[in-house]
Amino acid sequence: MNPVHLTLDGQSLTLEALAPLVAGERVRAEPVPAAWDAVRRSAAALQALDLAGAPLYGINTGFGSLCNVAVAPAELAGLQTNLLRSHACGVGDPTPPEVVRIMLALKAQSFCRGHSSIRPEVVERLLLFLAEDALPLVPAQGSLGASGDLAPLAHLSLPLIGEGAFRMADGSAEDAAPWHRVRGLEPLRLGPKEGLALINGTQFLTAHAAAALVRARHAARTLDCAAAMSLEAMAGRALPFDERIAAVRPHRGVAGVMARIRGLTKGSALLDGAGAAPRVQDPYSFRCVPQVHGAACDALAYAEGVVETELNSTTDNPLVLEDGSYHSGGNFHGEPVALAMDFAAIAMTELASISERRVFWLLEGARVGLPPMLAGGRGGLHSGFMIAQYTAAALVSECKLLAHPASVDTIPSSNGQEDHVSMGSIAARKALSVAAMLERVAAVELLCAAQALDARGAERAGAGTRALHARVRELAPPLEGDRPLSCEIECLARALGRGEMAPHGQGAD
Repeated sequence: MNPVHLTLDGQSLTLEALAPLVAGERVRAEPVPAAWDAVRRSAAALQALDLAGAPLYGINTGFGSLCNVAVAPAELAGLQTNLLRSHACGVGDPTPPEVVRIMLALKAQSFCRGHSSIRPEVVERLLLFLAEDALPLVPAQGSLGASGDLAPLAHLSLPLIGEGAFRMADGSAEDAAPWHRVRGLEPLRLGPKEGLALINGTQFLTAHAAAALVRARHAARTLDCAAAMSLEAMAGRALPFDERIAAVRPHRGVAGVMARIRGLTKGSALLDGAGAAPRVQDPYSFRCVPQVHGAACDALAYAEGVVETELNSTTDNPLVLEDGSYHSGGNFHGEPVALAMDFAAIAMTELASISERRVFWLLEGARVGLPPMLAGGRGGLHSGFMIAQYTAAALVSECKLLAHPASVDTIPSSNGQEDHVSMGSIAARKALSVAAMLERVAAVELLCAAQALDARGAERAGAGTRALHARVRELAPPLEGDRPLSCEIECLARALGRGEMAPHGQGAD
């Protein structure tokens, strides 16, 4: 498979462009000519400075609370190398390869904005790692999400100087020094500020956030479709999805979900009590789908806007501005993304929670006119989807724990110099974990709704829900007795995470 091509111009990168990377595809990234010009200008601005003169943070001084310690001109290169070594203190499991690919692309994208005073050859080497899919081993834990993602970005950058290790395409590990030798390359010798530019920034937390939001959007769209299928399987009422109801409470997300449900169920012969005892009102998990899904979609849209801004930002420190002057600031602080990802995790948890409730009702049996536990054989002898609902409930409970906001916490560091931090890396990492669990809860609903539609008569469903039912059946046959369902849940979850489940057209969009 040919790698995805990513154009870096410092200003127009989108989550949609990163979606193939989130799905695990390899990538080649190429800055536009204007971006290379910006990189060269920012490097030239540093070369024009008198580094033996006034203190410039992290260029001729120490770091953090050591910012008032002057460093002699002869020691400036060693200062940057020591920075990478000393800050590579990450622990825990390796960061997933798809996230490391995004980190490399985002680090290069940030440099393409021309505010970091880093030489073109450093950017070229990062892009070579990406092109060869030589992914630095980055431990997942250790960032506070302020002063940048210091520890993980140090691990990302160590291979530039021939230290640290890569995780190769075949899953093996390779030390950075021999990797360079085999290719006839010399490790880079960092210049002033380059180590600091490499590890200052939010690329670790932003890469996790991007991956979480791409997957969350796929899941949210699929769950709209799954809810429509469940509504028909329950012979639910169509009235709560009337556009006039949305008009008197005009939240954008609510109206959008209502429109999708109407489109998916258009032509259905299963709604409004067909084949079941009539109900004056359906349970909230069916009747309030637009209000809950819509609010979650609006929350995710907010988070997407924040993260797309971050994709096209410069987040290291100090910054070189257009006039060649240097200024220290706080663009490395991850608070904007931290808050957005805490919000996104809450929204995803709500989507998972209401989905599990629909599953519960689909298993109710005679009360809703369906086989108890949706057992395809004989209830009692066969348990059907009984424990699939347990699995969904367990996942939802775990999502609720992870929905506790990380951004409300802070622990001062560096002798109090860095006295308020965002914990944005934790917010983004747990949001990605919630996205993975949301996919599995959605997979359970898809399996149960498809089985319920089989019992109700899938041929009588709306065109959109019939298309989704057919897609589920491509990956999971009807349950006719009892069988292990773990592999089918995981298979559907993976397809969902790649955006392959929600039908397009037929009212789904």
